[in-house]
Amino acid sequence: MSKRIVILGAGESGTGAAVLAKVQGFDVFVSDMSEMKPKYRALLQKYAVAYEEGMHTEAKILNAEEVVKSPGIPDDTPLMKKIQTKQIPVVSEIEFAGRYTQAKKICITGSNGKTTTTMLTYHILKNAGLNVGLAGNVGNSFALQVAEKHYDYYVIELSSFQLDGMYSFKADISVLLNITPDHLDRYDHQLQKYVNAKMRILQNQTKADAFIYWNDDPWIAEELRKRTTEVTRYPFAKEKHDNRVVGYTENNQIIINTSKGNFTMEEELVALTGTHNLYNSLAAAIAAKLLDIRNEDIRKSLSNFKGVEHRLEKVARVGGVEYINDSKATNVNSCWYALQSMKTKVILILGGIDKGNDYSEIEALVREKCRALIFMGVDNRLLHNFFDGKVDRIEEARSMAEAVKTAYELAEKGDTVLLSPCCSSFDLFANYEDRGNQFKDCVRHL
Repeated sequence: MSKRIVILGAGESGTGAAVLAKVQGFDVFVSDMSEMKPKYRALLQKYAVAYEEGMHTEAKILNAEEVVKSPGIPDDTPLMKKIQTKQIPVVSEIEFAGRYTQAKKICITGSNGKTTTTMLTYHILKNAGLNVGLAGNVGNSFALQVAEKHYDYYVIELSSFQLDGMYSFKADISVLLNITPDHLDRYDHQLQKYVNAKMRILQNQTKADAFIYWNDDPWIAEELRKRTTEVTRYPFAKEKHDNRVVGYTENNQIIINTSKGNFTMEEELVALTGTHNLYNSLAAAIAAKLLDIRNEDIRKSLSNFKGVEHRLEKVARVGGVEYINDSKATNVNSCWYALQSMKTKVILILGGIDKGNDYSEIEALVREKCRALIFMGVDNRLLHNFFDGKVDRIEEARSMAEAVKTAYELAEKGDTVLLSPCCSSFDLFANYEDRGNQFKDCVRHL
């Protein structure tokens, strides 16, 4: 009798895991409390996978031998507590899919910059002619690609939630860009628990594997002091103030020195701008060097990469005012990077669902650069508590149309209107993409 696998959540990761489980010959059942999107329902029907939507039938779930859980489902729901009580193993889609591929895996995490770095690394590998898939938080489901494709490499963006459900999985190259407070509402408001989740990207790595990380991140440095790991380290930094650093800048040049050779490139030729993007570019280039990609291919890809939608995305210039969509900035540190890169006075649109944010990180930049703040959310009390009296003008908005209209009225020629919310989007929007797309639509109708 085949092993029973239950998949909780029928989104991108869940349906992909279901298809892979079916292909591998398991007895598969998918359960989603919400209504499925038509494309996911069709995929399950194509592979004759049993499923339910709009409910969780406990009798069909609690008889599982293993559960693959969507990263969006918290561990403290009543159903998850029953699964834990029955001691049924629970894993993420990434953990499950990793069992069925021998491809090299380049895995990227961090509080900020992971999507850009993932997309840039994929861009370099694909342009160099490698047979590579894009998975995790971006691209198609890792499990679905393992079931249907035959890639030699995967570039995988990993969230802390995905890492929480990973145990035996091993990255060949792991990248940890930074650690700053995020998702603390899911980690009992304890930063150390979130840090522990991020550090799981190192688990099971050996001396033959690579760990690429920002040398100057205090949390990473502290964790590396506490932990014993054999993995070969490849730290990067803005300047080489530490002999261990293999990626850095000097005399306006990017310099990378690894066991697989050296790489240099003029900084001004790199398509992505700003200090945060320098780190993203260094991390991606180090990974590329370790995969023996030719320097000319790395240079070409670093110079023609277009960036990631909803991340410091220039939308339009209206009446001498620049409008920038940074809807992907769902934590305070992301907003800090955005504000730090601004060269003009800013009208900042922020707000949404607060995840236990500490706004003191951006206070100095807000005081220095922001002409006005627009709070866009259902409940803006925490924002008012922190920012009232620190900026001359603070306005409220209950929709994107109202926020953009208010910003248009407040902005002066030469200013920048920046959507960089610091918060999750689910109070007013379907997700950060919906929030960013509404911003772009409203700006284009000015």
